[in-house]
Amino acid sequence: MFWELDPVAAERACAAGDTGLEKEAWVSQTLLEWGSCGKIAYVDGMPAGFVLYAPPMYVPRGNAFPTSPVSPDAVQLMTAHVVASFSGGGLGRMLIQSVARDLTKRGIRAIEAFGDAKFGEHGDEDKLITTMCLAPADYFLAVGFKTVRPHPRFPRLRMELRTALSWKSDVEYALEKLLGSMTPETLLRPARPATRSLG
Repeated sequence: MFWELDPVAAERACAAGDTGLEKEAWVSQTLLEWGSCGKIAYVDGMPAGFVLYAPPMYVPRGNAFPTSPVSPDAVQLMTAHVVASFSGGGLGRMLIQSVARDLTKRGIRAIEAFGDAKFGEHGDEDKLITTMCLAPADYFLAVGFKTVRPHPRFPRLRMELRTALSWKSDVEYALEKLLGSMTPETLLRPARPATRSLG
């Protein structure tokens, strides 16, 4: 419940032991009022990674960051996580691309996120929060986000969805053109019937 409640309400929910119920209520409300707010990736039937995202008005903790607020034309990517045994295979990029497709269909212009620029470098006191609730800033940069508000610890990063889609179509066009130009003329001619030798 790091993102879904403001710090005081989150502390109360943790003390009361109602975090699971609060998370379920948040997801239900967001689904009903706004629509899909997360993606889960499965590998061989096992959950391998997930992302959560929503408009800033559904993410009270987003206002507590030194680089807030998230831009009004963007949806906030709250968290992204890939299970360690599945990391390094492009699953994180695939999850972000899935979110981008979903949001583009809804007319959203951009995704923004708060990254942790010192992921893994800090002490135990805030390790749980940052490892479970914040993704490394380097991850966001690697999947196509750009820094829009720098900070030594919590930069705000942004991905323009129109740019992401245009980049994808530009790459597809370039590949098609490249492969087309590399096709030898002999391959374009009709093939001669094969002859068999009986011997």
